[in-house]
Amino acid sequence: MHLAKPLAGLAAAALALSVSAPASAITFGEPDNNEHPFVGVMVALVENPEGALVPAWRCSGALVDSTHFLTAGHCTYGADSVEIWFSEDVAGTSYPWPGEDSITGTPHTHPDYDDAAFYLNDLGMVVLDEPFELAEYGELPEEGYFDDFFVKRGQNKQEFTAVGYGLQRSMPAQTGLTEAVVERRQATLRIINQDAAFGEKKAGNSVLFTNNASSGGTCSGDSGGPIFVEGSTTIAAVTSYGLNARCAGTGGGYRVDTADDLDWLATFGLSPTES
Repeated sequence: MHLAKPLAGLAAAALALSVSAPASAITFGEPDNNEHPFVGVMVALVENPEGALVPAWRCSGALVDSTHFLTAGHCTYGADSVEIWFSEDVAGTSYPWPGEDSITGTPHTHPDYDDAAFYLNDLGMVVLDEPFELAEYGELPEEGYFDDFFVKRGQNKQEFTAVGYGLQRSMPAQTGLTEAVVERRQATLRIINQDAAFGEKKAGNSVLFTNNASSGGTCSGDSGGPIFVEGSTTIAAVTSYGLNARCAGTGGGYRVDTADDLDWLATFGLSPTES
């Protein structure tokens, strides 16, 4: 998850992997209990100087059919290959190294993505090398799906569900209080406002959500994970950024329902599910 400047240099995108201490879990959320089996944890692989592919960072994402895994652009950007696990709890799997329990995929990043202004086109896609068949997948939204949810603050009671494998609690290293439960979790969010965190003027790209101890929120490693209108499987946004290193107070999502993004997703043969 991108952190707003000046913290961007501390944790620029998804959670950087430490092979000796892999991390997970939505902040103050609850176990997913297999409600969203199409949500997985993605490890980006990069080529080292010796030419070997090694784990570099970790994100979340969701299948929208058996071979297409939707995530954030800053998750796919710079990756040479991707490995994905769909286990609710990845403890005991090969994670973060490729194995028989993971699926390899090819990463693609929105063609207009700019890492210096990630929030403008923060969308990525992974095409799996082999299908992962499920009874249900996440669904793409219709264009403008989010528009009706923007009302005056305090009047919007609509709740959203974020799902991912990010840090459950992020604290300064010296405290030893960072929590890392390696499992898929979910949290309940509400809209704060739109297009405000980076000085945008109603560009229609991002949404700022709540992030608190009572209902949960998103943190590093949840990047790319889906944000649904509660009770649905329509991916309204993907987790994109945080405004502080402790993942407290607010968290940002990148909208999937813009014409530009849907046009790009159509190049993969994908379209919104008809209601």
